[in-house]
Amino acid sequence: MWDLLKAVVLGTLQGLTEFLPISSSAHLRIFPELFGWGDPGAAFTAVIQIGTELAVLLYFRKDLWRIGSTWVRSLFQPEYRGHLDSRLGWFIIIGSLPIVVLGILLKDVIEGQFRNLWIIGTTLVVLGIILGVADRVSADRKKIKNLTLRDAILMGCAQACALVPGVSRSGATISMGRFLGYEREAATRYAFLLAVPAVVGAGLFELREIPNGDNAYGWGPTVVATVVSFVVGYAAIAWLLRYISTHSYTPFVLYRVVLGSATLLLVATGVLSP
Repeated sequence: MWDLLKAVVLGTLQGLTEFLPISSSAHLRIFPELFGWGDPGAAFTAVIQIGTELAVLLYFRKDLWRIGSTWVRSLFQPEYRGHLDSRLGWFIIIGSLPIVVLGILLKDVIEGQFRNLWIIGTTLVVLGIILGVADRVSADRKKIKNLTLRDAILMGCAQACALVPGVSRSGATISMGRFLGYEREAATRYAFLLAVPAVVGAGLFELREIPNGDNAYGWGPTVVATVVSFVVGYAAIAWLLRYISTHSYTPFVLYRVVLGSATLLLVATGVLSP
């Protein structure tokens, strides 16, 4: 029963933080350690992310269906090949390659050394500052329809940096998008779409690790956490897209710097084990 209650807390944490540019994997590493629960494991973290990605699939179902169907048509009907949705299909596929390739090559490091709290605290602060700078200096004029292959690859490479907990998949992609001059809504929406193949793929890949692998909880609590993350994540998407239409990312920048600094301080004083 205690594991189920912890799963609800962790699922809620995952749902709230997956889509905000504050790193869900960092929160799932820091807070269990702070509560004395220990590291839930990389496999647990990857699988419950499927819940939040299902929320993306549901929320953007019309966009994804339109992009996917147009992309398939473009393979056989030349008149569709210049269509925006066809190009987005290719951009999402190509932009996903960096994180897929590096995720496979660096799997052991990601599940080991990268989960060190010294690294996580540092990346929270550094990438928070980068997000703040990108948001401030952005030309803020490009929309998704202006997306090019070069920009898709650059944002895909930025997303791959999120293999290090504390970076934030959405935060890294949004930061690159803002540096490239995309509007907040465009950068955020594309970050969500780009994350779908990578996160769903990572979660499915890690499913085999749940019974005996790097997971502190097992199947039951993992399923509960996944369902909770889906419900909370769906609400978080709707809120964030409304919020960034009229607000900057400054609150998230400040939160990252405070959380990262606090984490480094707690590790340095021995309160948290790295």
